[in-house]
Amino acid sequence: MDKIRNFCIIAHIDHGKSTLADRLLEYTNTIAAKDLQAQVLDDMDLERERGITIKSHAIQMKYNMNGTDYTLNLIDTPGHVDFSYEVSRSIAACEGALLIIDATQGIQAQTISNLYMALEHDLTIIPVMNKMDMDSAMPDEVEDQIVELIGCDRSEIIRASGKTGMGVQEILDAIVTRIPAPVGDPKAPLQCLIFDSVFNSFRGIIAYFKIVNGTINSEDLVKFVNTGKEYEANEIGILKLDMVPQKQLSAGNVGYIISGIKTSKEVKVGDTITHVKRPCEKAIEGFEEVKPMVFAGVYPIDPEDFEDLRSSLEKLQLNDASLTFDPESSAALGFGFRCGFLGMLHMEIIQERLDREFNMNVITTVPNVSYKVYTNKGNCLEVHNPSGLPDITEIDHIEEPYIRASVITRTDYIGQIMTLCLGKRGELIKQEYVSGNRVELIYDMPLGEIVFDFYDKLKSISKGYASFDYHTNGFRNSKLVKLDILLNGESVDALSSLIHFDNAYNLGRRMCEKLQELIPRQQFDIAIQAAIGAKIIARETVKAVRKDVTAKCYGGDISRKRKLLEKQKKGKKRMKQIGNVEVPQKAFLAVLKLD
Repeated sequence: MDKIRNFCIIAHIDHGKSTLADRLLEYTNTIAAKDLQAQVLDDMDLERERGITIKSHAIQMKYNMNGTDYTLNLIDTPGHVDFSYEVSRSIAACEGALLIIDATQGIQAQTISNLYMALEHDLTIIPVMNKMDMDSAMPDEVEDQIVELIGCDRSEIIRASGKTGMGVQEILDAIVTRIPAPVGDPKAPLQCLIFDSVFNSFRGIIAYFKIVNGTINSEDLVKFVNTGKEYEANEIGILKLDMVPQKQLSAGNVGYIISGIKTSKEVKVGDTITHVKRPCEKAIEGFEEVKPMVFAGVYPIDPEDFEDLRSSLEKLQLNDASLTFDPESSAALGFGFRCGFLGMLHMEIIQERLDREFNMNVITTVPNVSYKVYTNKGNCLEVHNPSGLPDITEIDHIEEPYIRASVITRTDYIGQIMTLCLGKRGELIKQEYVSGNRVELIYDMPLGEIVFDFYDKLKSISKGYASFDYHTNGFRNSKLVKLDILLNGESVDALSSLIHFDNAYNLGRRMCEKLQELIPRQQFDIAIQAAIGAKIIARETVKAVRKDVTAKCYGGDISRKRKLLEKQKKGKKRMKQIGNVEVPQKAFLAVLKLD
C-alpha cells in the first residue's frame, strides 16, 4: 500500500497532457519501443484524428526510486469543457494530480475549473510547466501566474517538455515524494469504486475500479451495492497497455473486473463493489450525478433500426456515463430517442461513434436545453422538447437555465468578445486582469444561447486566444416563445424550437430562407412558413416544377392556351392536397449552422 501512488493529469485542452503521459510511460519502460506511438493512451480512432482526448484512460507503471519499487497508476483525462464529467470521475479515483500548464499560453479557463475540482477532493497538486522547448515559452511570467493561483513555492514548479522528455524524472520523483499513498484497510470489508466501464463484444462488460478498502480475489462472489446484483469475479487484474490478470488485488490498487455481465443497466459508474459474504456497511459517497446540458432527438433513418439504435446507445452509455436517453416519437421522423449531452462537441462525438462503432445512420433534430414551465395551476413541468410544451393559454411563465461563464483572453479582443456576449443576452458580472495583458471576463448567460456556435465564434474572433469555461447557475424567468416551421400548413415537429421572443423573427426568417435553398422542388408549390402560435412571421415559397403545356399551341386563339393553363392549375392544386414534402437530412443539420 505504501508503494502505490494514484494520480491523474489535468490541464486545458491542447496543453500536452497525452504527450507528457507518453513520455512517462516511455521512461518507466511500461511500453516497449515497438509499441510507442504518439498519444499512446488515446485508443479511439476519433481521438487520434482530432488530437483530443475524449475518454479518460487508466494505466499502471512501475518506477524504481532509490532502490525501492513503486506502483504508479496514471489516469489521463480529457481537457475539453464538454468532457469535464470524465475528469470528475478520474479525480474521484486519485490522491494527487499533475496540473499541466502550457508555458507558451499560461493559465486558461479550463485549467482553473479542473483545479478547483481537484482541490474539492483534497488532491495534492504538482504544478508542471510544459512545452519548455518552444521558443515562445514565457517561463517566468507563467510561473508568476501559477504561484498566484495555487499559492505554492516557486521551487515546487517543475519545468518539463513532453516532446524532448525534459523534466520527466523530476515529475516521477515528485509523484513518489509529494503524493500521499492511498489510505485504506486491506483487512476491512471490501469497498471498490467503479469509475469507468467498457463493453467488449467477447467478454461482456468490463468495469474499472479503485479499491478503497479490503481485498478482492478472482472467483470471489461480489455484489454491486446500488443495483443489488450479485456476480462471480471471473477475472480481475491491473491495467497496463493491455489488461493483465491477477489472482488478488488489495486496497489502494486500480484494476478491472470481468464478471460476465451482459446488460448495460446493471453497471453504474460511481457504484460500489463489495463481497456477498462480508458486505460493507454503506456505499462510497462523493460521486456527482451527471447533468446533461443539451438535448436533441436522435432518430434512425430506417424505422426498423429502432431496436438496434437502442442497444447501440446502451453500449455507448457504458463507456460514456454522461449520455442519457429516453424514447420519444415524432410525427415527422417516427420513433427515436431524446438524448442528453454535455455540449455540442459531445453530441458530435456521439453521432460519429454511432456511425463508426455501430454502423448506425441517424437523424439528429435541433438541439435545445431543458426549460421549466410553470402552468396557471401552479404546477412545474420540465420540458426537454418543444413539442412537450403545454397549450399557450395554460402557461404562466417559462424559466430557462443560466450559466456563469468565464472567458480568459488577451486585452486586444475584449471589445469583440463583449459584443458577442451581449448579442447572446449575456450580463457582465465582473472583469479582472489575470496578468499583464490577459483579462478574465465573467458573464451570466442563458445556456440556450451558447449551445450552437458560441465556442466556434469565440475562437475565431479571438484568433484562438480566448479560453472558455462555464458551470450552471440556476434558472431565470424569460420571455420565451415556441417557433414552429410549417410546410404547406403542416408543422414539422423536428424543426420546432423554443427561443427568446427578441430573436424569434430573425431566426424564423433565416430558417425559411435556408429551407427554401435545401428542399428540392416538387410538382407543386411548397409554402415554408415560420409561425409563433397562429401568427405567421416569415414565409418563403419553393416554386413548382412546371411543364410548358402551351408549347404545342402555335398561333391560334389565346383561350386555347388559357384552357390548358387552367387544367394544369387544377392538377397542381390536387397534387398539393395529396402530396407530401420530404425534408432532406442536410436540412436538419443546416439549421444548426445558421449564422
